[in-house]
Amino acid sequence: MAFSLPDDWVWDFWLADDGARFHMFYLHAPRSLGDANLRHRNARIGHAVSTDLRSWTPRPDAIGPGPAGSFDQTATWTGSVVKAPDGLWWMFYTGSSFLSADSNANIETIGVATSSDLDIWTKLPGPVLRADPRWYESLGTSSWTEEAWRDPWVFADPNGNGWHMLVTARINSGADAGRGVIGHAVSSDLLRWQARPPLSLPQAGFGHLEVPQIVEIEGRHVLVFCCNAPRLANGLAGQVGGIWTAPVDSATGPFAIERASLLADERVYAGRLVQDRAGAWNLMAFVMGADAGGTPGGVTDPMPVAWRKDQLALVNAMR
Repeated sequence: MAFSLPDDWVWDFWLADDGARFHMFYLHAPRSLGDANLRHRNARIGHAVSTDLRSWTPRPDAIGPGPAGSFDQTATWTGSVVKAPDGLWWMFYTGSSFLSADSNANIETIGVATSSDLDIWTKLPGPVLRADPRWYESLGTSSWTEEAWRDPWVFADPNGNGWHMLVTARINSGADAGRGVIGHAVSSDLLRWQARPPLSLPQAGFGHLEVPQIVEIEGRHVLVFCCNAPRLANGLAGQVGGIWTAPVDSATGPFAIERASLLADERVYAGRLVQDRAGAWNLMAFVMGADAGGTPGGVTDPMPVAWRKDQLALVNAMR
């Protein structure tokens, strides 16, 4: 295993590359809480660095929850990092606010922090983006226990027209179980964001499409996302979940989620595709424990991937 902490649960993560070192930003919470389910209410964003994606050196935490009453008052969840043309790094992250100690109801919004060195981060006033009720579900409008608007994946427009954000979201109509979509927003300056309609259609088999990522491998775009078995719906209900990929024609959508296939089952989760120094593409993910709760055990070593016809696959699974 590439990275773990003896006293903390480690799960979702994302990466930034400064050219000399890889920076991993990850969610963690103390095992002393006892119940792994409580980690979501106590998540902070940690930081570690590596030159080879295998040996990691912990750094001080990057971001923690805000004060009472703030959009991220309970916990700070998954995000992504981009570098602006002026050299400033921007971290987009999920702010979580639980409504009470005895309820799982929570509201998720997007916050942002900036850094000149990937070590010291300064939060900007937020949130910078909320779920827009014109298209997206709000808390209390379905049986879902959260206002899903999280896991921002930000990337530059391929044609130089600003920035795009992909978001784990749910549409505001249709059968509850299958409302999961890839939410979308755009910005000209990374600070001011406007929500747009989703880039995928609902009822494709997913209650949510978590930690989305879009990358180009050998001239072909692929969308990566996660959905576990309990959140599979419609024709996928009852099947094994995990890390999914779908070939897409454009980084800016639309995304044909119905073409998705399972890249790795849910023994691992929150997968990220990363290119190593040799130029090879790999999957990294966090390990779900074998116990009944599936408690997270840390981040895997890089696992090589390659195209198999029109689907991305783990190299070892191709043999």
